Amino acid sequence: MLVPKRALLIGGVAVVALVYSMGMEPPNGETAPTGGEGACKVIVTADVLNVRAKPDVKSEIVGKFNMGAETVADKAVENGFRKLAQDRWAAEEFLKPLPGHDC
Repeated sequence: MLVPKRALLIGGVAVVALVYSMGMEPPNGETAPTGGEGACKVIVTADVLNVRAKPDVKSEIVGKFNMGAETVADKAVENGFRKLAQDRWAAEEFLKPLPGHDC
């Protein structure tokens, strides 16, 4: 089955965004997405921080960050969790806004 090139490109961008949001380096030297000027960008202060599918401690763990990982985040905070991306939430208490970023 052939997949249109456009579909492959969209999938590749999603993979790079997910890899970056999980605090890892993008593959093949690709540039990681960044927030715009003043966007909310945070650093992880916990040894290991679970990323959950919903803003709830009982929600499925869909990824992890190590201490010192930086990522863009949404300004939305719900139930003590900051939204990082679609279906990606992490405990607000372990995410410190970086200087110059509006969170």
